[in-house]
Amino acid sequence: MVVTGAHVRPFDPADTDACYEICLRTAHNGADASGLHTDPRIVGEIWVGPYLVRWPDYAFVVEDDEGVGGYIVGTPDTHAHDRWIDEEWMVPLRAQYPRGCFADGTADADCVELIHVPPRVPPEIVATHPAHLHIDLLPRLQGHGMGRALMAALFGQLRGAGVAAVHLGCSPDNTNAIAFYRHLGFEDLRAGFLWGRSTESTR
Repeated sequence: MVVTGAHVRPFDPADTDACYEICLRTAHNGADASGLHTDPRIVGEIWVGPYLVRWPDYAFVVEDDEGVGGYIVGTPDTHAHDRWIDEEWMVPLRAQYPRGCFADGTADADCVELIHVPPRVPPEIVATHPAHLHIDLLPRLQGHGMGRALMAALFGQLRGAGVAAVHLGCSPDNTNAIAFYRHLGFEDLRAGFLWGRSTESTR
């Protein structure tokens, strides 16, 4: 597939809906999860929305002739992010999505549980890798160096803030993503689902 006009740029608030859509279309171990959710925004409310609102300076998108097709979001301070999530971002979402509003065992119900009990990274990992990130690319932009370019943009921002190391979470079933992270120098930090590296330039 030929990709034309692809480039990385800083996030603009006008990109928000596109980022939510990309999040949904890559949420099933890198594959499209839109068929698993009756609420098309609930995944994005967990994994991309809070970063776009709280940490927009650490958000970048990749855009080609078809529009925005990928993003990277992150925070330089995981502890501060977790506090803000609990005290502000999740408060209205917990009212909007009370437990039991979706049938047990559905993907939407799993998201509701994450809204009420957000995942937390072990403090010993945050101590050494204080930043974290999420990155997603639609298939048309994969394999063209855009993931590396997004990482480089975020790492530059983190270095400028004095952040030395970053971590991310990844399902062990997302083998393509794991191969990508290994190629960029990420190391397994915890049982195959937490990965980390310094914020030095991507190799």
